[in-house]
Amino acid sequence: MLIRPRRLRKSPIVREMVAETRLSKDMFIYPHFVVSGNNIAHAIDAMPGINHFSVDTLVKDVEKSLKLGLNKILLFGVGEEKSEDASSSYSKKSIVVSAITELKKAFGSDVFIVTDVCTCAYTTHGHCGILHDDYVQNDATVEVLARMALAHAEAGSDMIAPSDMMDGRILGIRNKLDGNGFENTSIMSYSIKFASAYYGPFRQAADSAPNKGDRKAYQMDFRNPNETMRESFLDEQEGADILMVKPALAYLDIIHRLKENTNLPVACYNVSGEYSMVKAAAGNGWIDEQKVVMENMYAFSRAGANIIISYHAREILEKGWM
Repeated sequence: MLIRPRRLRKSPIVREMVAETRLSKDMFIYPHFVVSGNNIAHAIDAMPGINHFSVDTLVKDVEKSLKLGLNKILLFGVGEEKSEDASSSYSKKSIVVSAITELKKAFGSDVFIVTDVCTCAYTTHGHCGILHDDYVQNDATVEVLARMALAHAEAGSDMIAPSDMMDGRILGIRNKLDGNGFENTSIMSYSIKFASAYYGPFRQAADSAPNKGDRKAYQMDFRNPNETMRESFLDEQEGADILMVKPALAYLDIIHRLKENTNLPVACYNVSGEYSMVKAAAGNGWIDEQKVVMENMYAFSRAGANIIISYHAREILEKGWM
C-alpha cells in the first residue's frame, strides 16, 4: 500500500500536529446566576457544580475564573420582583445591574460581561414577553427588551444577548443603544433558539418556567432548518454582531449550516439539559466525564462554532482537560 492514513495517527505528537479542530480558552463563555442578598453561594440541585451567587460571592467566583484565563461571563438575574409588565427587568436597581457595576469596579476591562436580555424571569406567568389574551405581544415586548438592554449597557455590560425570540428585537435594541450613546455595545443574538426540552434544569435555576402553555409560538420549531437561516439573516440585517444556536448538541447540523451562510462569528450554547445529562451519567459511573465533555466541545468547534457558552467551561480549565 502506498497510502496509509494511520501513519499520521502513530503517536500523540503527530496527532496533535495534524489535528484539524482545536479549542482555546478564549472560545469559552461561562454562565452565572446572580441573586439578591449577601454571602450566598447556593448549589443548584439540577445542575451539579453550578450555584446561585449573590453579588459579593459572584465577584469572588469570577476572580477564580480570571486566574484560569476564563474572562468572559454570561449573567442571568434570578429572584427579582415578578409582574405582568416585567418592569423589574429594566430597573436601574436590578440585581444584574448591581452585579455588572460591582464586577466592573473590581476587574474593569479584565472581565467581559455578556448579559441575557429576556423577560421570562421577571413576569408572573414566566413567558418571554408581555402576555395578553394568552398570547405574547411582540412589539410591546421589544420595547421592554430594549429598555432592559439599555439599563445593562448603562451599568457597563459589554455585550447584550437577547434570548426572547421576538421579531425585530435586534433592531429595537440596536436603535435604543445607539440612540443613547452605546453604539459600541455589541449584540450576540440568540438568533436560532429552539423550543427545546433541553432547558429543564435552567428553568429551575432561573425560576423561569411558564406557568401555563409553552413557548412554541415564539421559540423555533426544531423541524424547520430553512426557517433557522431566515431568522439568522434577519438578525444579521438588523445589526447583530454574533449569531447563536441554542441548544448545541442536538443541532450540530444547524451550527454548521449557519457557519456556511454567514460571515459573522457563530456561537453555540451548550445548555443546562446537555450539561446535567453528562453530570448525571458521570455521577453514576456510566461514562468518563472528561472524555465525553471534551468530545462534545470538539464537536461544537468542528461544526463551526467560534464561541462556546458552557457550564463545563471552568472545570475544563481547572482540571486541565484541554
